[in-house]
Amino acid sequence: MARSGKVTVVGAGFYGSTTALRLAEYDILDEVVLTDVVEGKAEGLALDMNQSRPIEGFETRVTGATTGTDGSGYEVIAGSDVVVITAGLPRKPGMSRMDLIETNAKIVRGVAENVARHAPEAVVVVVSNPLDEMTALAQLATGFPKNRVLGQAGMLDTARFTNNVAEELGVPVGSVKTLTLGSHGDTMVPVPSRCTVDGKPLTDVLSQERIDHLVERTRNGGAEVVALLKTGSAYYAPSAAAARMARAIVEDAGVVMPVCAWVDGEHGISGVYLGVEAELGRQGVTRVVESELSEAELAALEEAAEAVRAKQADVKDL
Repeated sequence: MARSGKVTVVGAGFYGSTTALRLAEYDILDEVVLTDVVEGKAEGLALDMNQSRPIEGFETRVTGATTGTDGSGYEVIAGSDVVVITAGLPRKPGMSRMDLIETNAKIVRGVAENVARHAPEAVVVVVSNPLDEMTALAQLATGFPKNRVLGQAGMLDTARFTNNVAEELGVPVGSVKTLTLGSHGDTMVPVPSRCTVDGKPLTDVLSQERIDHLVERTRNGGAEVVALLKTGSAYYAPSAAAARMARAIVEDAGVVMPVCAWVDGEHGISGVYLGVEAELGRQGVTRVVESELSEAELAALEEAAEAVRAKQADVKDL
């Protein structure tokens, strides 16, 4: 089969390394690059992944590289079609995503500036927390067009909502369709009006009380994992979401996914990075899709936009 394209994953923690392996196992890329500031970590993981190729039957090669805060080592990312930024500290029990903002802002800004220097044509997918704010910061730091910088949030939150509904009803996850928009945090907007089970509206198979419970569990999905792990945060589901987004971009798939994208008039909202449905292609977000929402859901989306707008305005100084 023909393989083409190059994707870089910045940050070789559990999230980054799992994302890199998922991308390599798709077997559609020439190369996946994994970088980290810890000397030898990315190289060791890349060697391990490459040695799995004969077993799993994929040819995509994984390259590991150590990078420095002074910009050293970033030349390895040259020519990347997509750069996934996972760098930053994970949450600990009791921490909110916003507790990470100042620490991770410094890290993300440094990475984004080096991406702009060495991979100026890349599409950037941000996954570092707090997600909405770090996506806005990455766009400012790279200076890239807003369509070429997006965040991974809605894919993950939607997957969590879908899984929660399937577990509640004891049905296959493939029979459940859900959607979440808004922010990756307290103002997340699950969209029950767009949710179905075997084609039936969610409201036909669950009481409003149970739907409200599942919505709240979805909002707290990351914290639930963090509390159970005690150290570290989720990475299996998040990496699956990030890898699927990168694949859609590389393949110019035109797939519609819920992501954190720049909104400029859609849903009557402008001038903010927000969780919306968007079509993804080689240039990142090719268009924001205005999905049909109920009045209550639209009001919640507007509320989410206002909540993240102020925080995103602050990141330029971080």
